[in-house]
Amino acid sequence: MNSHFRNWALSSLQAMAAILLVPVNLAFAAQPPQAQSAPASSPAAEPAPEAPAPAANDAASPPPTLAQQMQQTQLQAITPQRPFHVELPHSHSPLSPYEPSEAPPLDLANSPRLQNLIRDGKLYISLHDAIALAIENNLDLAYFRYNFPIAQTDYARTKAGGSVNGVNTSVVQSSTQGGFSSGGVSSGGASSGSAAAGAGGIVTSTLGAGTAVAPFDPFLNFKAFDDHYVAQQGNAFSYGILTFKQNTIEALANYTQNFPLGTGVTVNYEGQRYANNSPYEAINPSLYSNFQFMLTQQLLAGFGISTNERYMHIAKKNLQITDLAFRAQVIATVTQVENIYWDLVNAYQDEQVKERSLTFAQRTLQDDQKQLQLQAIPAMQVDKDESDVATSEGDLTVSRANLRLNELLIKNALTKTDDEAIDEMPVIPLDRAGPPDPNASKSIDALITEAEKNRPDVTQDELAMQVAEMSLKSIRSELLPTLNLYGFYAGAGIAGPKNPNCDLGAADCTSDLPTGFGSMFENTFNYSSPEYQFGMNLSINLRNRVAKADQFRASLEFRQRQITFEEQKKSIRFDVRNSLFALQQAQARVDAATKARDLAQHTFEVTQQEQQLGAKSSSDTLAAQHDLSLAESLLVAAQTAFEKAKVDIDRATGETLEQTGVSIDDAKAGVVSHGP
Repeated sequence: MNSHFRNWALSSLQAMAAILLVPVNLAFAAQPPQAQSAPASSPAAEPAPEAPAPAANDAASPPPTLAQQMQQTQLQAITPQRPFHVELPHSHSPLSPYEPSEAPPLDLANSPRLQNLIRDGKLYISLHDAIALAIENNLDLAYFRYNFPIAQTDYARTKAGGSVNGVNTSVVQSSTQGGFSSGGVSSGGASSGSAAAGAGGIVTSTLGAGTAVAPFDPFLNFKAFDDHYVAQQGNAFSYGILTFKQNTIEALANYTQNFPLGTGVTVNYEGQRYANNSPYEAINPSLYSNFQFMLTQQLLAGFGISTNERYMHIAKKNLQITDLAFRAQVIATVTQVENIYWDLVNAYQDEQVKERSLTFAQRTLQDDQKQLQLQAIPAMQVDKDESDVATSEGDLTVSRANLRLNELLIKNALTKTDDEAIDEMPVIPLDRAGPPDPNASKSIDALITEAEKNRPDVTQDELAMQVAEMSLKSIRSELLPTLNLYGFYAGAGIAGPKNPNCDLGAADCTSDLPTGFGSMFENTFNYSSPEYQFGMNLSINLRNRVAKADQFRASLEFRQRQITFEEQKKSIRFDVRNSLFALQQAQARVDAATKARDLAQHTFEVTQQEQQLGAKSSSDTLAAQHDLSLAESLLVAAQTAFEKAKVDIDRATGETLEQTGVSIDDAKAGVVSHGP
């Protein structure tokens, strides 16, 4: 009886102590997070893999983090990589213009930097490493780099008077597709600055239209032949014989060249040798040559350097636009890689949260199974624990699948080709939070000013406007009549020996012409038989409807481009405002999620203490731990959304490369040689 009374009294005292302890613990839980220190047994207090515990004998100077160690290893181990470089073919060989040229073969090997990040069968990667690998290996950038020599070939083509083919400067993101993300922040795409062409029919542009541009490269044409002709005659009246035979040897040469002013030069030479069996010829064979030099000049339509070099001016602008478009491509790629990296961090941390939740559920199940053997708890409690373990295992399975997907996405973005050695290799992100973004403290007006100054698409649109304005001026030349002023000079020379078979009589068979080729050439050029002419050709289209329609359409399309340019600037302002609001909202979500996580942490600790005192059951502790796990996952998602919001505002203001320390020269070469 006394023992039962003592047990009852002891249980009552423990229950009363637990009840009195509840308000004290709740008051402690309401204190600011700075005033608390998480206990060593807390599942949220596990050290991150990139920050090992400092040595006990040197607390003032902790050892370098894993990220610092990996970067130091890279500096020591990275081997040189061949930069991207393609030159236009050039040679002093006279046969070079007629021989095909091949571009250098592709280099699809991943950069050495990738192998230097592997440690103990895992790929340890920081945000800077991810960006550097993207610069060196990303296929979107590798594809775009070929636009530089393509633009140069276009310029070389227009220098010869050819039309401009243009360069595809669209930003592509084929190899940087994003994965699952709980951040909730979407990045607005950069505008291309040009309206879409019509659908369902043929729609062409008047850009570059105008009078036809003659090629500036000189052309040299040769023609030579030997002709043998035999004809039966009905009588001997025409040729003096019944079977007429003639042999003709002829050579023709033509040289033409045009110049940007609208000037054309033509040089023709013709040489002939006729031999026949007719007795009516005083000389046989007869030699003849003719030389002609012609100069033409367009005075109205087609006149002027600006008209005939308009393709060259467009190609020059395209070189600048290509350079700006590559900067936009680098910004888009780096932005997407940053987002993929933070999604990986989110998935990695969420998996750790789910692992801690499963570990606690398994430990609770083991403890309750022991209590069930002692008949201290009902069997239903163990069934509840098993259900919680199964739920935690399912959550962990989903989280691990999400992590594998994000690992696959970042490997795809940072490699040129699949590598069997890293296909199944885990990826460990070393950076869990980015540095503070200075754009967060700037005003909207300051951010808009920075965006209009830094964003490459703004300058692209300005250059496109300049090209359209030049085209608008050059197309006016097509409205004018064609007035061609020309002049030519010609000389001829004839020679040949006397025909020994001539039967026309002594007077008619006599010839004073020279007999050799040398004399024939001399007479051709010595002004002995000159011909010269000056004249003009005037061609007027009496209605001129096609040229008038094209010119007015060009004016209308220019107005459309002006509207597009203003729309682009308006879109940029909206983009900046939206990015700033998203950043502010993401910061607020992080603050709220941090407070919720801290409250859930302390609630879990209080519930654990109450369970130890007997005032709470393991079900209550499991529920509190589940709430803590959910709060931690929400905090991880909020932090990821905040990091991606910082990435997006850098993109919106055009400061991505400056904030990440990316050198545009490194991006063009495909080799990172500058530090962040």
